[in-house]
This record gives sequence, structure tokens and C-alpha cells, in this order.
Amino acid sequence: MAAHDAWALICRLFAGGTPVLRVTLSPRETVALAILGKAVKPTMMDQSFVLCPHCQQHRAQVWGDGRGGRMCRCPDCGPVAVEVNDGAALALDEEWLRTKMRLALDIESRDGIDDLGGGVWRLGDARRSPVLLARDLTRVLHEPALLDRVRVAGRDIRVITPRPSTTRGSPFGAGIEWLVLEERFMLYGGAISFIATSPSATPAVADPATPVNGPFSADFKWATLPDVQATPIQFTDGQSKVLGALWSFKGETATAERIMQRAGLDSAKPSDLFKIKTKDKGKPEPAAQHAAYGALVVTQQRAGLYAMPCAAAGQEVAMT
Repeated sequence: MAAHDAWALICRLFAGGTPVLRVTLSPRETVALAILGKAVKPTMMDQSFVLCPHCQQHRAQVWGDGRGGRMCRCPDCGPVAVEVNDGAALALDEEWLRTKMRLALDIESRDGIDDLGGGVWRLGDARRSPVLLARDLTRVLHEPALLDRVRVAGRDIRVITPRPSTTRGSPFGAGIEWLVLEERFMLYGGAISFIATSPSATPAVADPATPVNGPFSADFKWATLPDVQATPIQFTDGQSKVLGALWSFKGETATAERIMQRAGLDSAKPSDLFKIKTKDKGKPEPAAQHAAYGALVVTQQRAGLYAMPCAAAGQEVAMT
């Protein structure tokens, strides 16, 4: 899911504390960038050494080629030309993260954020309980004085960190609650939400893109179509109304007029909502929406009829 991938990328950037090259992002992370907005910002990394643009396996020193360009010598690939974009990177806006985390935990705005040094911050008090955000759990475990600095008599301390690869169970004793960043928080609609209990025990925080009606989410605003896109496809409000109307006919053909009347829209035919506008050409979201419509809807142009076969008898689309 795109939202899951976006949150996972935020957690990875926070845990690392350094920018990452764009070329090293996975395809799913690249797709997730579209919904991250101000959470990440472009930056440039040290240009004296770059990751080999050809194999992306070795870091190599850069030098001028004498013609205004730049080259590097990879141990495997040999001389490789280096472009400006090869040093393009992304960094997490950590001030954005800390602010959104405070909102997720209902921390009073009058409580400032204290930088305790070494990748540890006191976000404030949530219901009078001190909250620490740390880049690394090990730092907090090895320096218990950090906890003593924020401790309040009679109140538990909440410690939020990314999950390390080796820790199992709770690393703290009584009076300290450990919240795993990846598991106890989620990104939704540009905001961070706190999951009060474990995700498996809280249906209310289920992913909104989860297929419910065949490949569609409950509100038809998402479709999971692996043959079209690896991550769920998000639709506009108008598109979701059209898809919901088509689904309601249970696979039977219907005229454009009936479909648009049931959708409550003024457009002449369903496909109008899925056309790619000139200003949107080349953008992945409109292209995915258009492709999804083509995969889901069968059109009889001469008769002016439309049908959604996957809705027949309520059966689900077979996904491979």
C-alpha cells in the first residue's frame, strides 16, 4: 500500500538520520514519494564520491573529464560518466515529523520540543506523561540518565523509536512504555495517527485501501490491480462515484445516462472522468487511473453500453 510504503520510508530516513540518493529508492518508495509532500525535501550529497550510475553497487571518486563533464571509475564497470542528477538525494524534514508526532499524541502546543542531543528529543507531555522520540533505542538504553531528566513522579514515560533488528519484547521495565515508530503510528491524509493498541486488535485503523468490493475499497476510492500498478490506485471523488455506480449494476450492461444518473454526475459518459488532461500527461496517478478504467470496464461503443464484469454476482476479480 502506498501509505504504508510512505510511512516506512519516513521511518527509514529518520532512523538513518542522513539523506539517501534518489537512485537507491525502491520502485515502491519512488511511488510513495507522491504522497509524502513536505515530509521530505530534496538535497544534494557530497559530489566528490558518487554511487556508480551504472551498477549502483560501488562508491567511486569523481573527477573532471577535461571537457566540462565528470567521470568516475567503478571497480566493476570501469569509467562511467556522472550526471548532476546522480547526486540528487532526499532528506526527511525532521521538524515536520516532530510536529506531526506531537499532534498525533495530543501534546499541548505550549510545551516546546527539547533537543536532548544525540538524536533524542523530548516532544512534551501527553496527558502529563513525558514523551521521548529517539533515533536509536540503543542510545536510550545505554544512557538511562536521559530518562531521569524527563521523569515525572507518578507518571509513565513514553519512548518512541524505530524498531531495531535485534530487540525482542519490551526492553524497559515498569514505568516506561516503548512505542515502536513503524507499528504504533501511521501516515494517512498527510497527517500522522497514533494507534492506541496493536494494529491486529484495532479494526478502526484498517488501511482504507483494503479491497472490500472485489478489487475496490469500501468507498471505491482505491483499487488493487497488480497487473496495472504494484501499489493500490487512488481515484478522485468523481471517479469513485462512477466506479461505485458501475459496480451496482452487478456486471450487467447499462447506458451511460443510467450510470451517470446513479453516480450523481453531469458528465455524458463514464470515461469522461478518466481522460488524461493535457496538463497531467506524464504523471503516474492519472495514467494509473486511466489504465484501471480500461482494465475494469467493458464498453460497447456503438450501443453506448458499459459493464463491469468483475461485479457480476458479487464475485471478486482474480488477482495474480
